[in-house]
Amino acid sequence: MNKAVTDGVVFMPTPFSQGLDVWSRSDGTPGSDTYDTDANAAFVPADADFAGCLELLKISGTQRLRYTGDTPILPGCYLRVTARVKAISGVMPAVRIAAWAGRENGTEVTGLPVTGPSVQLTSYGEVVEVSAIVGVGDRGGVDMVWGTEPDLGHFGLDLTGANGGVVRIDDIVIEDITSVFLRTLMNWVDVRDYGAIGDGSTDDSAAFEAADAAANGRKVLVSAGNYRLASSVTFESHVEFEGRVTMPDAAILSLTKDFELSTYVDAFGGDEETALKKGLQSLLNNSDHESFDLSGRRVSLSAPIDVQAAVDNRDSYAQRRVLRNGQLRAETSSAWDSTTVTSQGTYSASNQWQLTGVTNIANIEVGSLVEAAGVGREIYVQAVNVGAQSLTLSQPLSDAVGTQSYSFTRFRYLLDFSGFSRLDKFEIEDVEFQCNELCSGVMLARTGVVNVVRNCVFNRPKDRGITSPGEGCQGMLIDHNQFNSAEGGLTTQNRRSVAINTNANDVKIRNNRASQFRHFAVVSGGNGVIANNHFFQGDESGIRSAGIVLCLKNTNTTVSGNYVDNCFIEWTNERDPDPDFVSGFGFSGLSITDNVFLCSDMSAQFSFIVVKPYGQNHRINGLNVSGNLFRASGGTIDRVERVDTSFEGLNLAAMRKVYFTNNTFLNVEIGVENPLLVSHAQNTHAQTWVIDTDDRLPFGGYAMEIESLVLRSRPRDTSNVSVFATPYCSSREGGAQDQVHAVWPEPVLGDMTLRVRMDN
Repeated sequence: MNKAVTDGVVFMPTPFSQGLDVWSRSDGTPGSDTYDTDANAAFVPADADFAGCLELLKISGTQRLRYTGDTPILPGCYLRVTARVKAISGVMPAVRIAAWAGRENGTEVTGLPVTGPSVQLTSYGEVVEVSAIVGVGDRGGVDMVWGTEPDLGHFGLDLTGANGGVVRIDDIVIEDITSVFLRTLMNWVDVRDYGAIGDGSTDDSAAFEAADAAANGRKVLVSAGNYRLASSVTFESHVEFEGRVTMPDAAILSLTKDFELSTYVDAFGGDEETALKKGLQSLLNNSDHESFDLSGRRVSLSAPIDVQAAVDNRDSYAQRRVLRNGQLRAETSSAWDSTTVTSQGTYSASNQWQLTGVTNIANIEVGSLVEAAGVGREIYVQAVNVGAQSLTLSQPLSDAVGTQSYSFTRFRYLLDFSGFSRLDKFEIEDVEFQCNELCSGVMLARTGVVNVVRNCVFNRPKDRGITSPGEGCQGMLIDHNQFNSAEGGLTTQNRRSVAINTNANDVKIRNNRASQFRHFAVVSGGNGVIANNHFFQGDESGIRSAGIVLCLKNTNTTVSGNYVDNCFIEWTNERDPDPDFVSGFGFSGLSITDNVFLCSDMSAQFSFIVVKPYGQNHRINGLNVSGNLFRASGGTIDRVERVDTSFEGLNLAAMRKVYFTNNTFLNVEIGVENPLLVSHAQNTHAQTWVIDTDDRLPFGGYAMEIESLVLRSRPRDTSNVSVFATPYCSSREGGAQDQVHAVWPEPVLGDMTLRVRMDN
């Protein structure tokens, strides 16, 4: 910056050759005496060292020389005043630059430094240069710091010391040297000033670190160029990228003051995939930030992000970290194509988590979906041991003992964490997964606790929304997400996509919305909470599938406050390699409360709650269905609950702790209850009253117990005389064992109410 060049500001005083009437003997203010007619001053037109100069006899203690012209003092502008002097004869004085500071109205600004360093002349004829810098700011090298009050100055020099000496003074120079201070005036430092080359081959890591160290609160500028960083670099300062950087996969770029995707995109020359990988790498390697912000950007991906490969110095991570605020979008590429491997393997119920003797095992990927006869839904490969030819499964198989052929299909995910052996407390928040029917959303790590997916949108996943290939879903929170299927145009029986699967315990699935998947959630862990979700099939024709599949008989799960729309809850034991019931609790620990169930245009055989035993002798031991609204639209359904007997039925004689209470049934032919209140009117005299439950006991259960019996009118014999006796009751009567017999001492008629249970 030079105001004389850019703005035409005149700083230079006139040369002595143009007259001494503008050179004051005092402070240079208007009206002050000049050297124009002074007998002790003369212009010398020729000198061996100076082309033209002022010769001056020192006659006062401080002999002053000031230019009477106004030299402007501008904010941000720094002036250097220079004088060249030599002693001619007599006593040699000392010389210094000096000035007068004033306002625009002509008044003096006092209290400011107005002299520069003093230099003593020591020999005749020797040219000595003196200078001083004046400016508004207090910066290193500034001799006269004047601040913003002065508007102008009168500059020159002082001769001090003994009188009687004669000196000659060359024309005084005043120049704008603001450019000298630019590096400290600007709020940035450039990496090139610290040795960075930017040629794409030289390692500029040390120069980047040096620039960051020198910034001292200012920004680091990575000016135009292609900078190779061979090692990890951390910026403790703000940084701006005009140029781009390249780094090895293992090298970490940590932008501690600008830790968000936009800056990383700038750093890597607009390469969003690399920027995202490097951001995640830094997130899992530094403690400066708990989250990586996608800056609300859309990141277009042509291939899956293998997060562990991007953070290849870590196999596990346990500190809370968050990825938030943006969109990941799959772009057309063959990298999204699923791969399927067919191999033979052997399964044993005694080694229920393993497939052994697996052929072609080297081609089977961790995270592959396992499919074959007797394999339950959503079984994945958790680990591969090529040397032992064995696979670790995410869940046991239901009926696959022996050797057979299996298919292993590896879906591709926008974010794939399966390379981590363990990942805890990783959160994804406010991210849209735009799968575009090309890929799936998120695959979790093989193990981990309290991971979170919150406020995210999964748009049109090809195969899956969130997949757990192992126990990376332990204690997971899946809250406030949207899952929008790509299969809305297909009937349910032709759909194959699944929004969520889980394998571990304590999962919370809450406040989500899912539309038209084959299944909303396939849940294999226990102690879960599924609350306040809306999931629906939306078919006008075709069958319905389960919205929620509970794969453990001892589920210990609460399903509450959901809107279950044109689908149902299916409770199975398809994770039992020995499916027959031998001991234990059986189907237990399920609470279905305060939900809204709706179906439309369905066959009468449709039911909202389906229990599907995979083996013999199973029973329910702990089921609470209460406070729900069951509604059929566009027709009626027979009942809201049933047993799927594709493999086996339930042992109705062994049912325990089943509660169906306080539910509302609309367009449901048979509204079930347990305990069931039965009103019986005996209009003909009989010693044995046959009381029918009208198939209103859940699951077509037996009339196992009579909790209470109340006579609502007087029992009368054939003579219409009151009978003062109490009948005894016999349960499990009739061909379906759903009747109760009330047995009297003699034939009577009358009315009674019973409370009947289908369990013990």
